[in-house]
Amino acid sequence: LSGLDPAQPYFQGTPVEVRLDKSDADFVDVIHTDSAPTIPYLGFGMHTAIGHLDFYPNGGKQMPGCGKNPVSQIVDLDGIWEGTRDFVACNHLRSYKYYSDSILYPDGFLGYTCASYDAFETDSCFPCAKEGCPNMGHYADKFKGKFKNDFVKFYLNTGENKDFPLWRYKVTVTLSGKSQVKGYVNVALYGNDGNTRQHQIFKGTLQPDNTYTAFIDAEVKIGTVTKVKFLWNNNRINPTLPKLGAATITVQSGEN
Repeated sequence: LSGLDPAQPYFQGTPVEVRLDKSDADFVDVIHTDSAPTIPYLGFGMHTAIGHLDFYPNGGKQMPGCGKNPVSQIVDLDGIWEGTRDFVACNHLRSYKYYSDSILYPDGFLGYTCASYDAFETDSCFPCAKEGCPNMGHYADKFKGKFKNDFVKFYLNTGENKDFPLWRYKVTVTLSGKSQVKGYVNVALYGNDGNTRQHQIFKGTLQPDNTYTAFIDAEVKIGTVTKVKFLWNNNRINPTLPKLGAATITVQSGEN
């Protein structure tokens, strides 16, 4: 039984007989996409973990692509009629869009077990545990019985629009060079199954021999890494023509 952002008003905090609960089926998975408090944020979805597996994409409150201005959002989505409806309850309705996308991506929407979304953004919940990461949506039941705790929360990020799944990589860059400069470092990943766009690893003071780490939520699952493109820029004219390089770059897949 899959709960697509179960309703919060009149249901959150009620007895299990009234609302969705893990006792309702042999396996209950839940996608929470609009779990901010109803007052004052008009959150329609329940925040409480109530299933065998509870997924909180993007933290479960504000979905990427739902913060646009009304005109662009209505036009960008699925036409005026559906776009208007989605604008009114965009976060809430993302749950079924993620679910329908998950049918097309059996290896997508990996959920990382974590205490909170803030913790998910750190090293503490990466990579997947030894039993693997469950797939949010249609294929969540592949992990039936693998997690024995009462309630398990999983976090992940998604794209702003179709196609929604993203694949998480940890990228660590050690710089080489002779002088520090202010600027940014971008990295693009190339693999036998696809390539990513450039993702920013760090912005600020770039110090040779320092190591910088960031997570990339890539729009493709690249497979085996074949190449990494490293680019830095100091955003200003510098008559000393500083040079920086990457002494090492390490890429770790969250999945394995």
